[in-house]
Amino acid sequence: MSKSILEGRKVLGVDDEPDVLAVLEEEILGACPNTRFDKATTYEEAVARLVTGNYDLVILDVVGVRGFELIKFLEDRFIPVALLSTYPLTPEVLNRSIQSLPPSPRVYLPKERMREIVPLLEELIRRGQSPVWGHLPQSWGETGGTRGRSGPRRVCP
Repeated sequence: MSKSILEGRKVLGVDDEPDVLAVLEEEILGACPNTRFDKATTYEEAVARLVTGNYDLVILDVVGVRGFELIKFLEDRFIPVALLSTYPLTPEVLNRSIQSLPPSPRVYLPKERMREIVPLLEELIRRGQSPVWGHLPQSWGETGGTRGRSGPRRVCP
């Protein structure tokens, strides 16, 4: 099994719900135990961590922690961003998100799919500035009509 691109990275999870952060941490560290996962539950805490830390990836809630403001804060830092939302992934929601957000490397992830986050984060890091929208797992097709590859969750050695 190949080593995950997440291995050894520094990730910041930002959500006002501690249970959401716990699931993210469990999924990411379960797949890549040498990844550092930091948490923030408020906008202010997230900004403080971002100013003092050097993160490779940020996963943030769109609503509860002033997510759109955090995206603007991150815009000139060129850090890939994964957006969490309680809204299901539909073409309408996806189009609204694409149009309303700055053009930084990002993916949209409905919270109902958090258990599938590791392959999506790997793709986000691999693609950098390239769009990730068309490369979501095929299993997500029932909620968003997306295409792409799917497969087993990658586990780090």
